[in-house]
Amino acid sequence: MLAREAGGTDTADPLGGSYFIEALTDELEAKAWELIGRVDELGGAVAAIEQGFVQDEIEQAAFRWQQEVEGGERVIVGVNRFTEGDEEPIELHRLDPAAEQRQLERTARVRAERNAQDADAALAAVRDAARGDGNLLVPMREALRARCTIGEICNELRDEFGMYDAQR
Repeated sequence: MLAREAGGTDTADPLGGSYFIEALTDELEAKAWELIGRVDELGGAVAAIEQGFVQDEIEQAAFRWQQEVEGGERVIVGVNRFTEGDEEPIELHRLDPAAEQRQLERTARVRAERNAQDADAALAAVRDAARGDGNLLVPMREALRARCTIGEICNELRDEFGMYDAQR
């Protein structure tokens, strides 16, 4: 928990003399004992779960938390306080089709002029290093010296490691 959220900034020296930490601990302990007492009154943890008490407590706590956030009582930097103003529109870069074609031609020329066996061997070394636990930097550097493209090297790594999907 951040110092601000726990009230740590409410005192000049929150760790000095530990009275402040002790007060927070005592408050937390009292709330815990209160909850334990309510669970005991319901017949124990299993009975409290079966009666929906635990789920209800979670839901109520989440609701109170959200109300505090929306009401500004609970500060979340960047969400309800200290947010940036309206976002400025971002001008997207438009790739010149002629420049794209020139780059494709240069890449094709590099591939045609390089030693294909050296390039294949260098990419195989990248793949082998990716399968092990060795340093990938050396075989990647050798692949670049053999005129392999960044895309070819990345494909070897993707084949071994897969791709990150933020949606999963």
